Amino acid sequence: MKLKKRSQVGQISDMDMRLLRVFKAVVDCGGMAAAELELNIGISTISRHVKDLEIRLGLALCRRGRGGFSLTQEGEQIYAQTLSLLAATDAFRTGVDEIHQHMAGQLHIALFDKTASNPTSKINQAIALFCQLAPDVNLQLHVAPINAIETGIMNGRFQIGVIPGHRKSDSLEYENLFDETMYLYAGQQHSLFNQEDLYPKDWESLRAFHFAGLGYHSPNMEISQQVRLSRKATAFDQEGVATLILSGQFLGFLPNHYAYAFIEKGLMQAINPSVFQYRCEFLSIVRRSPQASRTTQLFAKCLKDLHNPTS
Repeated sequence: MKLKKRSQVGQISDMDMRLLRVFKAVVDCGGMAAAELELNIGISTISRHVKDLEIRLGLALCRRGRGGFSLTQEGEQIYAQTLSLLAATDAFRTGVDEIHQHMAGQLHIALFDKTASNPTSKINQAIALFCQLAPDVNLQLHVAPINAIETGIMNGRFQIGVIPGHRKSDSLEYENLFDETMYLYAGQQHSLFNQEDLYPKDWESLRAFHFAGLGYHSPNMEISQQVRLSRKATAFDQEGVATLILSGQFLGFLPNHYAYAFIEKGLMQAINPSVFQYRCEFLSIVRRSPQASRTTQLFAKCLKDLHNPTS
């Protein structure tokens, strides 16, 4: 598809913002058909809006056809710029509401995965309390890896996040919330399953076995590097680690509360849990500068009060 090379964008109009929001929804949903329900408009209208945006920008943003939906290189760049622009717009709207002492707009919350099954996590209760205190705020809940949450907080895509504690940044403010214990697990088909006599006795002997770990900076990566485990498979969320463990080819660490369902079904087993374990402290994070909005501060307070009621 050939488009005019020259952009027609001058001053950003309300229509431009609408087209960009449609484009974002299409990308987030993975295609125009999937975006119908999210946008509540027909696929032909969605297609026309995307086409109008491409003409407006003078760029081909996506490929659609029998091969499915995908972004062009220019489309990926425009999507990133769209996220920044919409985040800035939401921040402006929130700022105006702040002036009027009214909490409205959107609050983007980013969570590390598998926090819902943690009995020490009270995020759901914090959400309930926040909704009572700020009923006009629209919550946008995201689940992402640690590095994506940190980056999203810093660039304004997310307003508040909850992550396992690891390295700290001077650009972020932290508040301790809850913790979890990570144990080493083997799947039903692994050579160590139900073979307690064969369990490795220490971290050094554990290096003889193939390990599945997270592929970004995290407590999981820190412990594997610290004791020099043989990482032979990489995942980018806890679900991926669990799947690799269930294959029977790898050992891996999972939160005990998340692994419980697999253990109950006889699909997974903790390996020498008195030795192979570590604890993760979960923290809330917000951007240090500019100062968080009243809406963000309120949600952060809800988290803090429910997890640390005496502090």
